[in-house]
Amino acid sequence: MPLSNRIKNQHLLWRSAFGPMAENVAELDTLSQKQLWGLLVKTSSSSPVKIDVVQNLVDGFFKGVKDVVEMQKKEIDAAKRKKIREQSREDLKNLNIRWLDEMINSEAQLREKVALFWHGHFACRVVNSFFQQELLDVVRANALGSFKDLLRGVSKSAAMLQFLNNQQNKKQHPNENFAREVMELFTLGRGNYTENDIKEAARAFTGWGYNVGGDFVFRKNQHDTGTKTVLGKTGNFDGDDIIDILLEQKKTALFITKKIYKFFVNENIDAEKVDWLGNRFFQSGYNIKNLLEDIFISDWFYAEKNIGTKIKSPIELLAGIRRFLPMQMNNDQAQLLFQRTLGQVLFYPPNVAGWPGDKNWIDSTTLMLRLRIPQILTANEVLNIRPKDDDDVMMGQMIEAKIKKIKEATKGGIGVVDWGLVNKVYASTSRENLLAKISETLLQTKNKLNITVLGKHINNESRENYIKSAIVNTMSTPEYQLC
Repeated sequence: MPLSNRIKNQHLLWRSAFGPMAENVAELDTLSQKQLWGLLVKTSSSSPVKIDVVQNLVDGFFKGVKDVVEMQKKEIDAAKRKKIREQSREDLKNLNIRWLDEMINSEAQLREKVALFWHGHFACRVVNSFFQQELLDVVRANALGSFKDLLRGVSKSAAMLQFLNNQQNKKQHPNENFAREVMELFTLGRGNYTENDIKEAARAFTGWGYNVGGDFVFRKNQHDTGTKTVLGKTGNFDGDDIIDILLEQKKTALFITKKIYKFFVNENIDAEKVDWLGNRFFQSGYNIKNLLEDIFISDWFYAEKNIGTKIKSPIELLAGIRRFLPMQMNNDQAQLLFQRTLGQVLFYPPNVAGWPGDKNWIDSTTLMLRLRIPQILTANEVLNIRPKDDDDVMMGQMIEAKIKKIKEATKGGIGVVDWGLVNKVYASTSRENLLAKISETLLQTKNKLNITVLGKHINNESRENYIKSAIVNTMSTPEYQLC
């Protein structure tokens, strides 16, 4: 049986964005995939407004301090340091919520979804909220532009330089961490460079650092000016030269393309298609939007084997539910508790490799919570979930008192759904066809739900209650975990 136009458009919206909004569902029957792609590009074409929630620490205690070394020499009592760390963690929560809100409500769906991909690719975990905010701005501003500009911007960000220890990379004592991860995780991929390439590249990156204001600083007196040989090229290279050399390697384009294919298309790689896409990506000068267009307007992207086969990440799941169910949240920070329990907290990747994704999202604990989330979000009851203890990842973000505070704030329910807006979507659908229509609207999987069994758990008191309970119950199935 051929796939419907609706299913194909929903596939595009789930992969290139965060799923459909209830009020736009009717359009998916008539728009072509190229028309929908054009709309996604158009709404993401303008420069993003910076998410600006964090005040730089330099405006507070460190005002007037120009250098990190100078800052460290100043006498800072333990109480002051603790206060700064606590404030930074609170700021990170606000940054998290604001970005998640952009993913849910922004018209620039394509940009925010691609930015989420780069957020995992350039995984960075530092407690300095201002540095994280500035890195996010670089990622969002360059998400659909040139990978060259994105790579250079990320590499010179204070957040990444701090996370990968390049502040300690000096000519007398080179630190290889930054150079290693730039090659292994950001560009070439493991196996496409030697240990000597890393050592030599680390020498080239000596002197790259940042000041307290988060500005990139090149310290000439800490830079190794000697000759280096990297990937077969020899010269008096600095960090910018190394980035250029890495981008000259077609293997970089192929490595990035493979990761993009796995994230947006299918975990199972089609080597022939990746090679074709990667060559075009390289020839375009690393134009990210062009690469995505090659994927999303192709016929093979809409093949049945690529639809309904991806496990939604926690962020995709939460954003997708909230996009379809317009909701006013009573306590935004409840979303942090969901992220924490499901295993994906924005700005807190498990390590420099990012979140592994796919089947790693699912275990006995997370699956049960995933199936309950639609009911928790739409019921007027207290939020009663508890994350696993893992302070190494969370860096003290979710202590007992904070969890209790969130639960107290949600005693009357997490949020209020505008069911009237949702009901309008199905206004022209007959009662006997409602469940099938809702299933088609919400699910992407080949195996459809047993309508008869599901129907036994639906509230028949009124048409409105029927629609509400049918949506919540459909979202609470294993099939809804896939897109």
